[in-house]
Amino acid sequence: MGRGWRRTASQEPRQSLTRQLFFRALKQSLRVKTFVGTSAQALKTQLWTALIAMLLVKYLQLKSTFGWSLSNLVALLRQQLFVYRDLWTWIENPFQPPPIPETLPEQLALQLAT
Repeated sequence: MGRGWRRTASQEPRQSLTRQLFFRALKQSLRVKTFVGTSAQALKTQLWTALIAMLLVKYLQLKSTFGWSLSNLVALLRQQLFVYRDLWTWIENPFQPPPIPETLPEQLALQLAT
């Protein structure tokens, strides 16, 4: 057997530290402190969802030229969830207000029966 499938002794502590840092960021940023379900499938679903969310946030952090920390990006993304904005414009310049639309949508008249 070749040596390619075995880890060397120098790789193990580094991989262990990487795992520890990853799970610390997962726990702190995404707040996976309690689980909704108690079955094995519910736990797996919640952990996979958290991992996918962490992957997406990390991708946004790496693509941005703004100096985001992971925790700040997660906190500000939570605030921006209910505001319609272009994500890439916001992620590059988060402190600019959203653009004002040229025309406001017309409000429908409320028809009250008298």
